[in-house]
Amino acid sequence: MKRLLWIDISKGLAILFVAYFHFFATYFQHGVLPPPDWNNIAASTLTILRLAWFKISGLGFHAVGVFIILSGWTLMQSTLRRAETGKIDWGAWYRARSLRLYPMYWVAHLVYLVSPFVARLEPVDDRIILSLLGLRFIDIQMNFMYLNAAWWYFSMLIQFYVIFPLLFWTARRSGPWLFLLIGCAAGFLARYVLLVLWPQNGLWVLGGFAICRLPEFALGMSLAMWHTQSPARLEWFLLRGAGFVAGLVLYPAALQLYHGLYPYIFVDFATGACCMLEIVGIAGFISLFQGPAKLFGLVGLYSYGLYLTHQPYVIWLGLRIREVPIWIFLLICIPTLAVLSAWGMVLEKGTNALVNKLVSFRKPARD
Repeated sequence: MKRLLWIDISKGLAILFVAYFHFFATYFQHGVLPPPDWNNIAASTLTILRLAWFKISGLGFHAVGVFIILSGWTLMQSTLRRAETGKIDWGAWYRARSLRLYPMYWVAHLVYLVSPFVARLEPVDDRIILSLLGLRFIDIQMNFMYLNAAWWYFSMLIQFYVIFPLLFWTARRSGPWLFLLIGCAAGFLARYVLLVLWPQNGLWVLGGFAICRLPEFALGMSLAMWHTQSPARLEWFLLRGAGFVAGLVLYPAALQLYHGLYPYIFVDFATGACCMLEIVGIAGFISLFQGPAKLFGLVGLYSYGLYLTHQPYVIWLGLRIREVPIWIFLLICIPTLAVLSAWGMVLEKGTNALVNKLVSFRKPARD
């Protein structure tokens, strides 16, 4: 299957934005911006830059929604390609997905346990068993954010994988528009029940119950189908500026959905879609330049390793540099994210190579 470089670039930008957000949130948790100064052009410019930095940095968690959308897209795209060659062996599909997800997830646990320079905010106890299984939604208050809060996404992802054959079957029979409508209806209904009708812990809406994030995942699957039907048209919209402008215009309206319980039902879908338009638009610009495109594409290709390992490191470092000025924090960010990206890449590439070798050893024994 031919990889779309701009999707890898988008994934790279998204995971870097998430990692940066976790770094920023730790560093500036109790920070206060200097008072605005409008006395002259230089001071006014600096005030505007500070405000823009603060506002944009605070949106970093929206990139999680981008990842959900792109996960739906890439999973649908690869499965459609497989379906073109014949009937899908769902047993083999589940096996391949499990071998892709779980080994690196377990390696991330091992790295957390033995690595220096990580924030250890909770004791290692019997909860680690559910964490290793990916069942962090069991006793959600105690387990969902245990050890490494970023691992909640894994629990949501495996739920989507469990129901993916049903989603795939529905999408192929209903078409992209109707499937997106069905996915949004199911997701918004689940959020309505858990937020309004039968209020529950907010972690269920975050992703503990994956159906609450189905609108974003369904959008990604629908985009994959639209891309199959008309790749040039969709890529023109997403990569040549039109989508970026649309996202920029709609973003303020999406942010208003945070105000009120009923609007909050729709906020994750709206902010995730707007953030996706911005990130993919930037990816389209980066893809015009060979060097940066290759670099960010490589980060995106191995984004899973960075996602699984980054947060304890940036929390550890962020807690230790809270007193430095903002400009020094930004300078520290660049090498920090570069090192963490390389570290995640080494871990993921090595884990995948080891798994592939072990699988290849087993094959002759079964023949």
